[in-house]
Amino acid sequence: TVTLDVAKAVKEVKSGKIDFKVDKAGIIHASIGKVSFDAQKIKENAEEVLNTVSKMKPASAKGTYFKSISMSSTMSAGVKIDKNSLQGL
Repeated sequence: TVTLDVAKAVKEVKSGKIDFKVDKAGIIHASIGKVSFDAQKIKENAEEVLNTVSKMKPASAKGTYFKSISMSSTMSAGVKIDKNSLQGL
């Protein structure tokens, strides 16, 4: 992220700010961890991203909000996640 206020950016990240991007096809791209993170931390971060996006769902949006979920590392193929195995979606 490019910013002129580095102190503010560091504070936001440490406080749990989630950055994500949505492309034209409606696909959400978000970073949920680094190689140094353990599996539990990545799981917690993934759940938080999904819960945050779910809470942001407009009231006017009807039907299935998450059609499919997959995870991948940078420049690798995605692994499908069974959305029925996730609570609260």
